[in-house]
Amino acid sequence: EVQVVESGGGLVQAGGSLRLSCAASGFTFDDYAIGWFRKVPGKEREGVSCITLGDRSTYYADSVKGRFTISSDNAKNTVYLQMNSLKPEDTAVYSCAASPLLVACPSLNRHGFGYWGQGTQVTVSS
Repeated sequence: EVQVVESGGGLVQAGGSLRLSCAASGFTFDDYAIGWFRKVPGKEREGVSCITLGDRSTYYADSVKGRFTISSDNAKNTVYLQMNSLKPEDTAVYSCAASPLLVACPSLNRHGFGYWGQGTQVTVSS
């Protein structure tokens, strides 16, 4: 059974940093992509970043480029999202999701991801 579980959310002041983790199981890690998405009430779920785990290609939304970094530790089947220079508008529930459809990764298309975690709250205070 494919499972992904997020951890690492919390409350941080603007300008601060947080690192989210996504622990994955139930599939051949190198064959998948894992994306990070965020959801604010009343808005569409937004793709934040994605990594194809075989070649570790990475993709970012314009809103987070230069501030967020996605990486993977394939030995631990874990993907990380390092978030620096956080802004109040980054406040959201962040979820990771896994997909064997690597083509979904570059466009951060949430519809291409079928396995989702429960999410972790990130709150950035001003």
